[in-house]
Amino acid sequence: MSEVLFRINELYKYFGATHAVDGASMDVYPGEVLGFIGENGSGKSTILSIISGMLKPDSGTFELDAKPYTPASQAEGIKSGVSLIAQEINTLEGLSVAENIFLGLEENFSKHGFINLKKMHQMALDVLVASGITDIAPEDDVRHYSIEQRKMIELVRSFFIKPRLLMIDETSTALSHVGRDELYKLINATKEAGNSVIFISHDLQEVLRVCDRITILRDGKIVTSKMADEVDEDQLKTLMVGRELVGSFYRTDYDAKISDDVVLQVRDLKCKGLGGVSFDLHKGEILGIAGLSDSGMHEIGRAIFGIEYDVAGDVKVVESGKSVKTIQESIGEKIGYISKNRDTESLFQAASISDNIAVHCMDVLSKSIFVSPSKMKKFAEENAKTLEVKMREVGQNVSELSGGNKQKVAVTKWIARGTEIFVMDSPTRGIDVGVKAVIYALLVQLNKQGKSMIVISEELLELIGCCDRILVMRDGRISGEFFRNENLREEDIVQKVV
Repeated sequence: MSEVLFRINELYKYFGATHAVDGASMDVYPGEVLGFIGENGSGKSTILSIISGMLKPDSGTFELDAKPYTPASQAEGIKSGVSLIAQEINTLEGLSVAENIFLGLEENFSKHGFINLKKMHQMALDVLVASGITDIAPEDDVRHYSIEQRKMIELVRSFFIKPRLLMIDETSTALSHVGRDELYKLINATKEAGNSVIFISHDLQEVLRVCDRITILRDGKIVTSKMADEVDEDQLKTLMVGRELVGSFYRTDYDAKISDDVVLQVRDLKCKGLGGVSFDLHKGEILGIAGLSDSGMHEIGRAIFGIEYDVAGDVKVVESGKSVKTIQESIGEKIGYISKNRDTESLFQAASISDNIAVHCMDVLSKSIFVSPSKMKKFAEENAKTLEVKMREVGQNVSELSGGNKQKVAVTKWIARGTEIFVMDSPTRGIDVGVKAVIYALLVQLNKQGKSMIVISEELLELIGCCDRILVMRDGRISGEFFRNENLREEDIVQKVV
């Protein structure tokens, strides 16, 4: 490969004393899908954010098609042919679907300083329909749509602009199987046009399947690059963490008996997406819920915790005999919820790590309306050690953390509260193999403490490896049930999913 489509020269980015990107240099070639892998905090997403124009580098230069590339904003990057589909939601609330699709391209619909919205809406409708999307209206504010639908809007945007360099950061985890197929179509179309893709995923099997070459990052540095057909998953894990991972990733016990004691009763739970769901959660049980993205699985967690609207049915905490319908009632009954969308529903991005950990613990910290700042800081520091949150200090803004460390904070705040029933929706979405191991070990630890957990996930191996029992969702109802068994396979569950 001699021709270079995109080049990074000596890129540096600091956040305080943290070297987020430490002298990264690399080339991307035409028609190549380049994988980026590394532990959370290794610098992957930061590099892509700088390339897109969302962040400014402290030093370093870019070249696009052998010409200097210096985007002042994401819109300017898009005009230059560089598109980022970010890990978290990258659509702007307050703007319509059409305005998000054509962000940075408004001049195509402008005449004499006025934007022809009718023309923009019609063009947006055309590209949505061409992508097989019929449930999204161009004139609607994007805030009315789900995570997956907003991700599909980002995909449509990239389909339309046909970027010279397409960057995809942990997007597949937010998509259903249908959405993933559309993502892979976009990757193939970009590659076949002679353009390039940088692809970030913590699913190493997916990386090996999708990418031509794989670049490994560690602590802000590029460690090495390997052709995808030269390495396997275990070798990639070792390169990522700098050591060979030993021990079992999942639980190894198969003889644990589920307690007869029921801690949570769910009866005929109904809301948009749910057609009447009933089940019991037992003391110390890890209960998995499997299904496709639109099966109603995600609505179960939201309905139990009190986030969903127009919910019918009953969610009863057996010990107190109380039925919970609101978030406040759930927290009061020691139920904690970790959302699939951690940035907007599990964490306060504009607040510190300390505030996020302590937010639901004020009554524990003080019997009055005042809490000593030093006491709150000490409380946060002690609890942050539980999951080894990688941070400068607890006063650091939570938005500065990597995805894996954000997830650690989201879990830590409920542990600090003394939560007895955990509802975890996609708890390992967008986190690396090392942090996944921490989360899986935590599930076992909480299990041994007698805590009860509902784990909602589209990753079947994760559920098979961690859960005592798995309920399968299809079309808003429970379509199957499986108990922990060393002979249980993904294929068994899939038969009940589709």
